[in-house]
Amino acid sequence: MERFWIFKRLFIILIISVLLFENSYVKGMDISAKSAVLICADTGSILWGKEENKERPMASTTKIMTALLTLEQAQASDIDVEITDEMVRVEGTSMGLMPGDIVKLESLAKGMLLPSGNDAANAAAITLAGSKENFATVMNEKAKQIGMKNTKFVTPSGLDSGNHHSTAYDMAILGAFAMENELFANIASKKNLKVSFVKPEKSIILHNHNKLLKLYDGCIGIKTGFTKAAGRCLVSCAEKNGVRLVAVTLNAPSDWDDHIKLYNYGFQNTVNKVFDDRGFKISLNVYNGEESGVIGCGATCFDRNFKIGDEAKVERKMEIPEKIEAPIERGQIIGKVVYYLNGKEIGENNIISEQDINKKQVKKNMFNRIMDFIKNIFRK
Repeated sequence: MERFWIFKRLFIILIISVLLFENSYVKGMDISAKSAVLICADTGSILWGKEENKERPMASTTKIMTALLTLEQAQASDIDVEITDEMVRVEGTSMGLMPGDIVKLESLAKGMLLPSGNDAANAAAITLAGSKENFATVMNEKAKQIGMKNTKFVTPSGLDSGNHHSTAYDMAILGAFAMENELFANIASKKNLKVSFVKPEKSIILHNHNKLLKLYDGCIGIKTGFTKAAGRCLVSCAEKNGVRLVAVTLNAPSDWDDHIKLYNYGFQNTVNKVFDDRGFKISLNVYNGEESGVIGCGATCFDRNFKIGDEAKVERKMEIPEKIEAPIERGQIIGKVVYYLNGKEIGENNIISEQDINKKQVKKNMFNRIMDFIKNIFRK
């Protein structure tokens, strides 16, 4: 009997130890990075974090913003860029530009995202904004627009200068946003790319520094970085079974292993939820010359990915105008249902009219007609 109790106690101790180890692994996960975060790309929901809001230098992951702004301009007008001595007078990695070369903006973006060309980043910044300093202003404006709250861009390349910094979470937000741009995502996913010069007429092959594209099945981008001050930095994106995650590590000696661990954890701890309002109906008042009514119905649906448990925290709010005036056509959008997670909008569904409502002509009495006549005189 005594032996039984000894074994029982040992078993209980073993179970507790396993649970504690498991919990410790989830919290610490043996991540080498000083700062790290893993998020759901479509909601920004944090799956795992370690000092994710700590401000740190982010090295060449900066070029995610520079390349995105370059490609947004290239998609509007892919102009020729003549390379100057000022553009290539920069230390560190290069795509091999020389003064006098002429290349397209899109080629510069490729030179930033694959071999991490500081020359390409400088060339794009000077071309688009007149100077690196002016371009930094554009970068910071864009950062605010997409929700990066603790970031200050000083250089287009990511070379350490002044108070150039970001956070793991901000860089994850940037990475997720950039990967929504199809051209950016296509370039960032390539292990190698051929780039053609306008002048001299030649082609070169660019090789991607992001080894995670080879090391992790499902990795689809995006950018590496390194300086002595920042250490090894990596922003990556992976997708499996319709779930897209973004991982960021700053100052990480073992960044490839860190990202693999984060993704293995993340894809096991996410859930997909559909927000379908197509069966939703609501009665609304309409003014069409007299009080009337219209039936509104939900017309759309969407799905999002969450850390398990966060899907239950989503709030649903209707946005309906106080006054709706006829005429209204069947199928016309008359409102929407908006969904929020922790105060951040994650999606919406439209509410449309189920019927046509014509505006009735109100018959005016003599007094109304006289008043209209007087108003028209004063208008003249």
